[in-house]
Amino acid sequence: MNSSRARSHSSLLAGLGNGLAAGACWGLVFIAPAMMPDFTALQLATVRYLMYGFFSVALVLPRWRRLAACIPQGGRAALLGLGLTGNLGYYILIAMAVRLCGINITSIITGFLPVIVGILGTREGDSPGLRRLVPSMLLMVAGISLTALQALHAPGAGTDDPRVDMAHLLGFLCAIGGLASWSIFALANARWLRRLSDTSAGDWGLLTGVATGVEALFVIPFACHGAMSHPPSRWVAFIVLGAFIALVSSLLGGIFWNRTCRLLPMTLCGQMAVGETLFALFYGCLWTGRWPTAMEGAAVLFLVLSVVCSTLAHAPSSASSDTSHAPTG
Repeated sequence: MNSSRARSHSSLLAGLGNGLAAGACWGLVFIAPAMMPDFTALQLATVRYLMYGFFSVALVLPRWRRLAACIPQGGRAALLGLGLTGNLGYYILIAMAVRLCGINITSIITGFLPVIVGILGTREGDSPGLRRLVPSMLLMVAGISLTALQALHAPGAGTDDPRVDMAHLLGFLCAIGGLASWSIFALANARWLRRLSDTSAGDWGLLTGVATGVEALFVIPFACHGAMSHPPSRWVAFIVLGAFIALVSSLLGGIFWNRTCRLLPMTLCGQMAVGETLFALFYGCLWTGRWPTAMEGAAVLFLVLSVVCSTLAHAPSSASSDTSHAPTG
């Protein structure tokens, strides 16, 4: 009994660590559009996921036959769907949102991912129930609301220019679309990981990368529009940035997240997705060269307390669980 309890606690801590690492990797995606404002969201997504596919193929190729044999019926279609909802489609929407309404507002809206995924995760069998998660959800909503107030009172937020208002509205809708897309991905991906217990979290992430790279090939003709307007030196910097984001945010971030899904219930996984929001705000402050405001600091505190409350709500069930949540990949 004690050994089972120790393994459960170890899985809980490992899951929290992997979730935090995934958030640190994913937060970088909000900075890339700001670093390369002269490239379109479609160009950013295409280069990033072509590089993601390239890295994944290089790592999978020596073991391709064995891994391909492990994919069950419907698995290839699922990988394409995951690549679209969690990678290519999601990032195009987020990059457009950052371009149209800024890093802060986009990170606020995607900050609701933990709430949405956490609520949807209560339908899974390993959930502690929605009632026990209410305090955590309320803290998270409070943190996100504070961040929203900060963004709405930022300089230029109340402009009377109708063109700016329409751009902000379109950016808001893109961010909402990204929120829906990634919520679908999170639940579907977690279910496939539970189904494929013999496939490691890292290998599933690489297979998703291969599928995403294939999808990115079909986007190339649309991403070439306006490509000739950039000098070669700018393209080199752009491709290097895309490769870096692909390696850190897509490849490593995806592996960390898959491990989190293997180690934690979906309701707690959803809470761990708040790491992306926290790191996005942190990176945004570094990029703009400023300290967080008092309101942003309070928002961070609420978000961190939310994750702590959620962890405590899951701890009893984690302690009594069997080895089904033990590390597998």
